[in-house]
Amino acid sequence: MTEKEYNTCVDLYADNVYRFIVKNLKHEEDARDIVQTAFEKLWRNRTTVDNVKSKSYLFTVAYNQMIDHIRKNSRITYSESFDENSKIGYQTSNDTKKTLMHALNQLNETQKSLVMLKDYEGYNYEEIGQIMNLTESQVKVYLHRARLTLRNVLVSADNVL
Repeated sequence: MTEKEYNTCVDLYADNVYRFIVKNLKHEEDARDIVQTAFEKLWRNRTTVDNVKSKSYLFTVAYNQMIDHIRKNSRITYSESFDENSKIGYQTSNDTKKTLMHALNQLNETQKSLVMLKDYEGYNYEEIGQIMNLTESQVKVYLHRARLTLRNVLVSADNVL
């Protein structure tokens, strides 16, 4: 990978990697650190990483860094704070977002990452398998189970509007 290809890779994938990590961690500073580390590793290994596989490499490194971070900080819980007295017009939106985030938090780390990569980022099963070091079949099965869990949480009596 040349320096120009690396810079193109940064332009193309930095936002996607950051968005994926920040949605999972819910902490912007930690997400920035993880993304920076992923790009740093790509730079250090640019001679061995094929430009065509740079996207998969970045997401794999970022995902592994995120898992390590979660394991290290398993006792620390990050939560979003919001103003209870915010405008009434936004209340429904906040409730929906809160319900979705609650449902996503019911999933384990792998399932949550699979849902985010597939449904939020739009990656196909093969790409997700490469990123998370799973077979395509495992991705499909784990994703199916995650969606079943999400459905059960979202249609529970507590969440019906």
